[in-house]
Amino acid sequence: MLKAVILIGGPQKGTRFRPLSLDTPKPLFPLAGRPLIAHHIEACVQLPELKEILIVGYYPQTQMEAFVGDMQALYSSSNINIRYLQEFTSLGTAGGMYHFRDQIRAGNPRAFFVLNGDVCADFPLQELYDFHTRRPSSALVTIMSTEATRQQSLHYGCLVFDRASGAVSHYVEKPSSYVSTFINCGVYVCSMDIFTQLAQIFHAHGLEYGCAGFSNGNGNGNGRDQGHIKWEQEVLTPLAGTNQLFAMPVPNWWSQLKTAGSAIYANRHYLGLYKRTHPERLANVGSKRGEGDGNLICTVLPDVYVHPSATVHHSAVLGPNVAIGPGVTIGPGVRIKESIVLEQAQIHDHTLILHSIVGRGSTIGAWARVEGTPSDPDPNKPFAKMENPPLFNNEGKLNPSITILGCFVQVPAEKILLNSIVLPHKELSRSFKNEIIL
Repeated sequence: MLKAVILIGGPQKGTRFRPLSLDTPKPLFPLAGRPLIAHHIEACVQLPELKEILIVGYYPQTQMEAFVGDMQALYSSSNINIRYLQEFTSLGTAGGMYHFRDQIRAGNPRAFFVLNGDVCADFPLQELYDFHTRRPSSALVTIMSTEATRQQSLHYGCLVFDRASGAVSHYVEKPSSYVSTFINCGVYVCSMDIFTQLAQIFHAHGLEYGCAGFSNGNGNGNGRDQGHIKWEQEVLTPLAGTNQLFAMPVPNWWSQLKTAGSAIYANRHYLGLYKRTHPERLANVGSKRGEGDGNLICTVLPDVYVHPSATVHHSAVLGPNVAIGPGVTIGPGVRIKESIVLEQAQIHDHTLILHSIVGRGSTIGAWARVEGTPSDPDPNKPFAKMENPPLFNNEGKLNPSITILGCFVQVPAEKILLNSIVLPHKELSRSFKNEIIL
């Protein structure tokens, strides 16, 4: 038997994803019509031996229970148990695993997967597990790795490994100088003996905090619990060079969802994966000649997802890379490209939306233009990943990015919104360019 653990953090995380995370937890943000971690779950259920998926984080139970119920119902025929385990406080990237060690070890699984909740990928989980089982019995963790550019590698965990055996000899999280172009993807297979390592770290924290005068063991002077364990720094780095840590490089697409701009990029790739895995989820492609042309919703350029409850006028043009959420209304002559439109939004006649995310329940008036700047990886650099620049440049000006409308924003007719971010519940009265509307 196998299990999977999906680490999703909590409300204090994902601040760079605002304003989209203000009304929807980042792990539940829809990409290609499905919540972010639903793609993780879908990859996990493909494994015939996997029997339980544990989602670990410190979002309130009330924010996650509807999603977990939906997933449990969706995969009821697979006999897979899906649960959310809420941490009592932020326990770091490994503290939650140790805290819920009894739930992970229940049923005596042979191994378990660990997936970071903010990664997007074509997850090769079966190949990763097969690779792990072929390693020596000393192997505790196998990392899924990919290649980045030399400069971008500094923003990730970097690893040096033997290309023949996969043994990792050196691991540094976000190094200050170049180590390797091979980076950690945040997807792992762990042997059950990893809990021995976690226990040693936990007890070392107890001794350290006790010696520092914190006899109750509940703090370290930084407001952290004794159970707060950093997976990368406290587990992976010491394991490197001991023949217990291995890496499997993969050519598959991979990205992180750090900023709202990276959502458009991830949406495109998940839509592209549907062509191979679930073509029925994509809208039929072609030019709609009239209302009587029944095969097409409207004119569609690949790839496009339209929720069945959305209403789209036959004269609209959607695509490429568009996801339309539940209950959305799209009027005549609307053009949408490289964008995500969330549930219950209303897009009125002849509006143009490019490189943007339209928030839940927002309304855009007729003949308006909502446009952002694409922030895709440089296509001329091999292995380039998404850049996640800060919101402002060194001069204090807003960096060009996609345009984002928070939930329930109203954009009047015939107005232009360019490279701007609008916080929820705003009623705009004029056009904006390169601004944050608070």
